[in-house]
Amino acid sequence: MSQSKEHPSGNDATVKTVLVVEDDTGIGSFLVQAITQETLHHAMLVTDGLQAIKAVSNIKPSLLILDYQLPHMNGIEIYDHLHATKGLEDVPAIMISARLPRKEIAKRNIVAMSKPLELDDFLQAIEKLLG
Repeated sequence: MSQSKEHPSGNDATVKTVLVVEDDTGIGSFLVQAITQETLHHAMLVTDGLQAIKAVSNIKPSLLILDYQLPHMNGIEIYDHLHATKGLEDVPAIMISARLPRKEIAKRNIVAMSKPLELDDFLQAIEKLLG
């Protein structure tokens, strides 16, 4: 079975994996569902940085969606840890939070989005980063 889905434009597009790191499972599940239903990509939810580190040993995400305020380590710490992992140095990220550390995010070229999210803007950002 092929790893591609038919793109609406008629082109084959490779299905990419989006790793969502969000400790609020209601929000996380909503984001995963939106990505799965509204894009051609597969999304996977983990609820903290330790799970994210474990997950990337089995999958290579094409995009990281990170909440900033998480247990154990914040979104910046997770981003730095994952970007120090061989093969993940160039994986783009979107950070979402009500309170974003904008200077730190800008230094790392992370796309920042404030909660509550505007779903259309969120989905457009995903397509832009994975397109």
